[in-house]
Order: sequence, then C-alpha cells, then structure tokens
Amino acid sequence: MARPACGFPAALLGALLLGTARLLRGAEAFEIALPHGSGITVHIRLASPALPVKACNIIMSRQHMTELLVKPGERRSFTFSCSNPEKHFVLKIEKSIDCMSGPCPFGEVPLQPTTAELPALNRTFIWDVRAHKRIGLELQFSAPRLRQIGPGEGCEDGVTHSISGRIDATEVRIGTFCSNGTVSRIKMQEGVKMALHLPWFHPRNISGFSIANRSSIKRLCIIESVFEGEGSATLMSANYPGGFPEDELMTWQFIVPAHLRASVSFLSFNVSNCERKEERVEYYIPGSTTNPEVFRLEDQQPGNMAGNFNLSLQGCDQDAQSPGILRLRFQVLVQRPQNESSKTYVVDLSQERAMSLTIEPRPVRHGRRFVPGCFVCLESRTCSTNVTLTAGSKHKISFLCDDLTRLWVNVEKTLSCLDHRYCYSKSFKLQVPRDILQLPVQLHDFSWRLQAPKDRLSLLLVPGQKLQQHTRERACNTSFGYLVASTTPSQDLYFGSFCPGGSIEKIQVKQNSSVTLRTYAPSSQYEVSRQALTVSFVPYFKEEGIFTVTPDIKNKVYLRTPNWDRGLPALSSVSWNISVPSNQVACLTFFKERSGVVCQSGRAFMIIQEQQSRAEEIFSLEEEVLPKPSFHRRNFWVNISNCSPVNGKQLDLLFWVTLTPRTADLAVIIGAAGGGALLLFALGLLICCVRKKKKVNKGPAVGIYNGNVNTQVPQMQKFQKRRKDNDSHVYAVIEDTMVYGHLLQDSGGSFIQPEVDTYRPFQGPMGDCPPSPPPMFFRTPTAKFTADEPAPSSSPEPESEPYTFSHPNKGEVGFRETDIPLVDTQGPVETEE
Repeated sequence: MARPACGFPAALLGALLLGTARLLRGAEAFEIALPHGSGITVHIRLASPALPVKACNIIMSRQHMTELLVKPGERRSFTFSCSNPEKHFVLKIEKSIDCMSGPCPFGEVPLQPTTAELPALNRTFIWDVRAHKRIGLELQFSAPRLRQIGPGEGCEDGVTHSISGRIDATEVRIGTFCSNGTVSRIKMQEGVKMALHLPWFHPRNISGFSIANRSSIKRLCIIESVFEGEGSATLMSANYPGGFPEDELMTWQFIVPAHLRASVSFLSFNVSNCERKEERVEYYIPGSTTNPEVFRLEDQQPGNMAGNFNLSLQGCDQDAQSPGILRLRFQVLVQRPQNESSKTYVVDLSQERAMSLTIEPRPVRHGRRFVPGCFVCLESRTCSTNVTLTAGSKHKISFLCDDLTRLWVNVEKTLSCLDHRYCYSKSFKLQVPRDILQLPVQLHDFSWRLQAPKDRLSLLLVPGQKLQQHTRERACNTSFGYLVASTTPSQDLYFGSFCPGGSIEKIQVKQNSSVTLRTYAPSSQYEVSRQALTVSFVPYFKEEGIFTVTPDIKNKVYLRTPNWDRGLPALSSVSWNISVPSNQVACLTFFKERSGVVCQSGRAFMIIQEQQSRAEEIFSLEEEVLPKPSFHRRNFWVNISNCSPVNGKQLDLLFWVTLTPRTADLAVIIGAAGGGALLLFALGLLICCVRKKKKVNKGPAVGIYNGNVNTQVPQMQKFQKRRKDNDSHVYAVIEDTMVYGHLLQDSGGSFIQPEVDTYRPFQGPMGDCPPSPPPMFFRTPTAKFTADEPAPSSSPEPESEPYTFSHPNKGEVGFRETDIPLVDTQGPVETEE
C-alpha cells in the first residue's frame, strides 16, 4: 500500500520540474548584435497574422511587441512572453552582396549570425548577390548535393534551398532543392538569390555552399548534375510549373561514368505559341557526328548514352496576344548496360497490314527505392519506356533494361473480309509471327479482330488441338489460352476463356469477334509457336454461338453460358452440339436446380434434342426446375435461348457431360432374339404362299390396327411431345407389297410386280442445325400452359423406335410435326421427321 502513495508526489515533482524548465526558457534573454557594413538584417515576425497577439509577444525594454527588426550596427536584447515561441514567430536573416560596386566575397559562405546566437525559431537565411551582366556566378554545393523537388513536395529533414536568378529587374525561380541529390553546381548570370530554410530544431551551422566567379555563360543558367553510380534525377525548367522565360536558354550538364548508360524521358511538358523561332531541346553527345542533336519536345528523346552529355532547352518569341507557356519536367536515368543492350532484334512487319505491336512495362508498383529503368531503343539511340511498331516497315530494336521480365508485348491485328462472294469458304490461320516470338520479352496478348460481311457470313474457329473452357470447377493451367468475345458495339458478349487440352472441337460465332491469345508464363514461346487456330467464313446463322463438343471418356466436360458474370445477353441464343461415341452413354447434368432468371418480356427456354430421332424436350427456364441428370446414347443438341431479363436476375447456366461405357440389357437381347425368330418364321410362310401363286391379285388397302395409338383430339400442352409420345412415326395405311416387295423377286433378280414401290427411309445428314423454339413460344409471352404435361424421362433413349400403323382418323388434330395427313389409296405417303 506504501508504493502507490509514493508515486503521486514523484509524478507531481516531474511535472513541476518540466514546467519550471519551460518557464525558464521563456524568460531566457537573447541578444543580436550586427556589425557595421555587414549588409545583414534580422527580422522576427509572427509566423501567421491570424495567430492571436496575446498568445506570445516579444519583450524588449519592458515593451511588448509582435515584430523586431535589427539592422547593421544595431544591438538588441529581448525575451519572449511564452515558453514556445517557435510556434508563433519566424526568423529571417538577409544578407546583401553587391558585386557591381566592389569585389565579390568569393569562397565558402558562412552563416551569420551563428545558430547559437539566434533564438530557436524557424529561420531563413537569404543571400542576395547582385552582379554585372557580363559576370557569371557559380554556386558550388560540396556535400550533400541537391535534389530538385516540384510544387507541393517537401524535404524529409525540413531543410530546403530556394534558388533564383535575374533577367534585368525580373526575378526568375530556378528551383527548390533538398539534400541528397545529384546537383553539384548552378551557374547564373547577372546575380543570384539563395535562400536556406532551416527548422527551429535543426542544429546546422554551415551554409553548405560557396560562390565562385566565372565568365559569362550567355544563358539563363547551367545546372550540373553528377552521377557517381546508378541513379535517377528529376529536373524542371525555370519558373516551373509556370512558364519558361521568353526566348531564353537553359542548360543541364550531366557527368556520367563512362561504364554507365544514361537515358532521358520527358515526364510532362507544354509548348507556347511561337511567333518567331521554334522551341526545341538540343543534346551535345560525345562521339556524335551531328552535335548538337536537335529534338522537338514531342519527339522520343535519346537513350543508351555513354558518358557525359548536355541537354539545353531553347524558348522562342511568343505571340503577344496568346503567348501560352513553355515548361518541362524530365527524368534522367543512369544504369549499367545489360547484355541485351548490345543485341539488335529485327521485327519485320513489312508484309503485315492493319497490325500494331507495343512493347511496354508491366503494371507493377515499385517502392521509393531506386529502380533501374527498362527502355526499348529504336536504332540503339531513340529510347523510351514503351514503343509501338506499325505494319509496313522493318524495325530494329534493342533493350536497355536490367530485368526484361518487367516488359511485355501486346499485338493487335485486324482480319477483314467484306465481300461475301470472295470470303465464303475462305480460311485463315491465326499464328504469331516468328519475329515476335524471338524477342527476349514475354508476349502478353495477341488479338485478332475478325470482321465478316454483315448478315451474310459467320465465323468458324477450329483449333489445332481441342479446347477446354475455363470454369471454376475445372480451371485452365496451361501456359496460354484464348479469349473469344464479340466486337459488335451494341452487344457486350464474352464467350469465354479457352485453353488447349479439352473437348471443344469448333466454335462458331454469328458476327464480328475478337480472338485474343494470352500467355500466362514467360516460357510459353515454344507452346505458342506450335499453336494453330483456323478461322473460316461460313453461311450466316442466327445463334450467337455454336459449340461443337466431343466429350472426353476420362474427364467431365464443364460448359457454361457466355457472359458468365453478367448473364447471357437479352434475346440471344446459344447451342452446344454434343457428340456421343457409339459405345458410350452421355450423362447431362446441370449444376443448379433452377436457372434463377426472371423475364421482363419474352420467355427463356432450353431445348434438349436427339439429333437422329429429332425427339426433343423443351423447358421453361423461368418457371420450371432444370432437368435431372439425363442419359443420351446418340448425338444431341442443347440450346439455351434467353428472354429480356430483369436486372440482377440474369441467365447463366453451368452443366457438364460425362461418358460411361454402354452396357447391353440381357432382357433386350433375349427379346430381340425371340422377335427375330418369329419374324423369320413369318417371312418363310409368306414366301411359300407367294411362290404358289402365279399372279398376285391387288386387293383393297389393308391397315393394321394399333391400339396404343392415341386417336383422341389432343389438348394444347405446355411443351411439344417427344417423338415416342406423338404419332409422327405412325403410318395410317400401308400396303403389304410396299414393305415386303423385295421378297417378290424371282431368281433373276427382277420384280414380279415392278409397279409396286418400296419404302426408303430418309438418308440425308442429320444434326447440322441446332433446334429452335417454336415461334409461338417466343412471340406470345402471355401464353398459358397447362400443368398436366408429363415430366421428361431421364431414362436412356431406345436404340430405335418401331414404326406402327393405324387407320386414319379424319377428326384428329395434330401439333407441329404430329399431323397425319389422309392417305392416297394409290400409293404410300412418307412423313418427314
């Protein structure tokens, strides 16, 4: 209990001692004495006029004041009425040096009065040197050298140097500088004004510069920048960000070790309205046969320069009515030459058209430490951080970069074919030229913009190796891939990202599109060189896209609708043509139970159609649940058609297809064998009967009654029947000679009754066109649907569907393909499927 009691007096004693120290400091007396003829004045004033006067005052001879001026030959003693005068007052010490009426005090410039003689306030030392126009003055900064800063920037230690020059009676700001830079000397003519700003707590007691006499420099100023190793310097024109003086000349001298290389890049600039002459920059480069080399400010500036060089900014005579401003901010980067800087690469684009290649830095954020630059040089001299090469020319480039992985290449090429008669069936290979792949920097994107005749032809993309669609469930992990998107301005449609090693054989797109080859690894050049993607122009179709898929036996095939993150565009349709091997069964599975789409107008549908039998199931994506896993033994279509959805209730579906070996059903085999035996027995009896007759009498048409056929008038139902549920395969009446006519041949091969025809099923191609929803579903969004439609079966489709026969019913009403016309008794009628 005694220890806490002793703590309170100790704390109180510490507070009293601290307060006493501040009171003693506030009562401290200062004395400033300036000798006669020193040209020095000391001025103490309030830091801001807005500060309250009663907060702190200067006390001299018992008088309270807010300002004190001490001139040469005067002595002043004073104190402050507060303990923290540094928060209220600032100190300015100004020394005038006249080099026109007498000799200049060249050499090191001292701080007078010394820091010890002055109160601890934020202080500014100003040296105002006046000289004749023929006299050049040089400010030399021993250590540390200076670093120029721009408007709004500050110095870490609070110490700044503000340097100005003169043109007649006009003061010109050369710049503001901090310590720890590269500027070692500044030469000026006709006088100089140097201001050193020190914070109240800084113990500095030297000026850090000296003044030397030089001959006339015949320009506004010369700034010398010294590099002892790798580094960078940012410099600005006089009066920046204001305008450079009219028709003036300013020079920067750069001292660079011979084993290093320097590059210049303009960070920002403005040009004025010239009436006479032309604004320009001039370089004096050692070893150049064209010194000085003249560039416009808009030109690419030199790079990869070895050793010292000079850069000069020349103004012009400006228009008096609208002068504008000339200003420049630039950077000089000095670094070691790399092995690549001595190599020259040739990029031959002379045979290319509508193509551009850009080499640029990767978007990487660096810290405040020095980072050597990455430059691309044309003809080894004109260097820049990014370079664009155009088609129709041959380019020679080199690199000045310590790490070439900081650069990448982006290429864009347009393939346009607008004459549908010429373009039809034409194909082009999308390949990356070898000159691009041999560059030591990574190819990032190569984009082909494909343009086809509007509403005449569509595009077919066929990869050399089947593609996989990138999904979250199965991501691409290859070194490169393709991004396919529509380039129609009115439609935002992104088909997806694809990579080699999948099941997609073809991609068909309706209209103008872009195909972008994107690499994901620096070592992808070899794989990219082997890639092959062929684009062809095919007859126009109305779906936005058609994907031809042959599933892999070992892996799931994940497929998703375009614009996965934003939803399928309104009123668009996409189809997948899925092939099933003869010895496999495909299982189609959807990821979600419901699509989640809400239609503002129109209807959203999905159609699953067997390509051989044309049997199809139609699902309303807005109202119904998605189908459960279904099995398919033959090739089938999946078509998804969108409505105009409500915002936030977009249509996006993910599904997958798996293959399993087809297994034979024992009951089916036994049934097929028994049926075959009965059929052979019936055919044998028929042959015997026919051979006994010398002449076959043609009787009236006979039909076989099938009790399983629905003869009632069907009601309007929500979805169309599948083929096994409707009567499209039922023959109303058929003659027996039509089916068994091939058995009526004699031994010579001729028909007994040549006038009797035989039934031949349709042998044309199947499955070339995707299914489309019935027009009534699209055009009647308010149509009512009944709920007594049976759910689609998920069991496998049978190998084949038997044809049955029935008597015609004149009162039967068909639906789409289920209509059965009356049969002409003179011959059979084939119903198309």
